[in-house]
Amino acid sequence: MSSIVVTSALILILQATSPSIIRIKEVVQEKEELKKLRLYIAIPVLSIVLAELLFFSGSIVATICVHIGILISLSLSNIFLKDPKVHKIYQPLMLLPLLRLVNLSVPIFFETTLYAFIFIYSPLAIAAVAVIKYQQISLEEIGITTKNFPIYMVLSVPLGFLLGLGEFLTLQTGYLIPDLTFGNLLKLTLVMVFFVSLVEELIFRSILQTRFEKVMDARAALIVTSLLFGLMHSGYGTFYEIFYAGFAGFIIGFVFYKTRSLPFIAAMHGFTNIFLFGILPYYHLTGWTLFY
Repeated sequence: MSSIVVTSALILILQATSPSIIRIKEVVQEKEELKKLRLYIAIPVLSIVLAELLFFSGSIVATICVHIGILISLSLSNIFLKDPKVHKIYQPLMLLPLLRLVNLSVPIFFETTLYAFIFIYSPLAIAAVAVIKYQQISLEEIGITTKNFPIYMVLSVPLGFLLGLGEFLTLQTGYLIPDLTFGNLLKLTLVMVFFVSLVEELIFRSILQTRFEKVMDARAALIVTSLLFGLMHSGYGTFYEIFYAGFAGFIIGFVFYKTRSLPFIAAMHGFTNIFLFGILPYYHLTGWTLFY
């Protein structure tokens, strides 16, 4: 009789503890999967870092070869890797080599005309939208919202000015418009906000940052995205610009994390470029520098 009681008690204990044991196994398995996923992410990210460092050093041919290799490798990853989580990261990462290969960072060559950016950024916008459609990323994740829209638009101007001033003192940029007439400023605003800034923020914040947040904590996702954003400005040829662009990317990424508003950060980034390439060069601040 006592053996029956003991056996029954053991069965009850096993029944009570088995969900906990199963849950522990699931947690361990999830951690192992995340660890493997982060490794898969680290490989292309480090490859992009290498390519941009080569570009920074002036090795243009090597840069092109590495970026093409990254594009091909990420494209063929579907054949060898069946994990959909990996594909959701690899697809937006493909946009970065593409961005570099067609000079889709903030203007590298100051002699570039304003209208050239329309033709440069439009194809990348199509590619970004294709990724969003294919992965069925929600409007909420992208940050398309009208929440606090008037306040954010007002705040984007002084924030853009501060970031633009810092970058101008770092780079001493030239201007992209012949004068500060209303018509030229309007053209600069349309191009910088709706092409350059909107597309870059769509890629770096709405897609990459939100995808990284799925496999790492928000702080790490913000740091990795900011690092990549800074490195994609290596074409200016100065370490200071990479550092400052990474810092600016961190600020913008943090604002996006807090507000989840794409219009806010696109306007903020846009006004940064408007001040940087349109207004500040006309005020002869060439004697002021941030790092020199």
